[in-house]
Amino acid sequence: MHLRKLYFLSLLLCFTACSESAQEQSAAESEGYEAIKEHFNPDWAMDKLWDDGLAEVALYDAERVVYGKKRSFEFTMITVKEDFNREYNVKTDDYSRDNLFPVMKVNEFCRIPTDNYPYHYLTSLFMHRGKPWQLHKLTTSSQEWCGNTFKSVTDKGDNYSLYYNSYFDGEGEGKRDLSKNLLFEDQLPYSLRALQFQDGLIFNADIAETQQTNKAKEPTIYKATIQVNITTTGNITDEEEKAWQVNVQLAPNKFNSYWFSTAYPNKLIRLQTWDGRKLELKKISRYAYWQGD
Repeated sequence: MHLRKLYFLSLLLCFTACSESAQEQSAAESEGYEAIKEHFNPDWAMDKLWDDGLAEVALYDAERVVYGKKRSFEFTMITVKEDFNREYNVKTDDYSRDNLFPVMKVNEFCRIPTDNYPYHYLTSLFMHRGKPWQLHKLTTSSQEWCGNTFKSVTDKGDNYSLYYNSYFDGEGEGKRDLSKNLLFEDQLPYSLRALQFQDGLIFNADIAETQQTNKAKEPTIYKATIQVNITTTGNITDEEEKAWQVNVQLAPNKFNSYWFSTAYPNKLIRLQTWDGRKLELKKISRYAYWQGD
């Protein structure tokens, strides 16, 4: 009888410790977002612009270093509001469901020519409409003549789950858990549009490195500093205009810069990253790209 009491007491202590640990983790995650969300406008995507049934399609002249050479190509960024259903965690086809919630989808696509064969990247990001700082889901894939690599990040409540399937030896197929406190480098072209822009604004955030690669290594998490300044864009659209320049210091030798229009919806005008990725806006329009003639 005494042993049985000890057994149940140990189970109770274990359950209590696990519950407290889960509560502490959940509280830590909340505190992480609390530290950065004050710098974002939660109403940014609530503007009626995003309810017109159309998508914002932005085309960029782009550069990226592949095999040690700068490669020029076109980069497409699509931003559109969608309604997800919780059953499948995808855009719904049935609007009579009672489990719908709005997200902002950002698709980033490019085809990069090289000397031997092209690289293709498609990244789909989904952010909560009222939480532009919070990633809900990310999928990204690369295709080239050597093989395919696919990665997905999904919100599991207390953490993000990163699944990967890579053709590289030493990677293969697997899953990792990531902290919920993160921004992802790939979401920044969207999320930084929703900043509470102010000249001289500065704050810190944990940022996971870009997933737009054909590798599936464990992502580096940077203790980054984000700073905002007012500047001029230069002769980008045949006229001088002011812009918000957002500098993201990932590490001492890793520095990204983003330029956004000062007028809503704060289009991304230019991007330059520490590893040679560049975007320069050449055209932006709104239309239903999914509809044929």
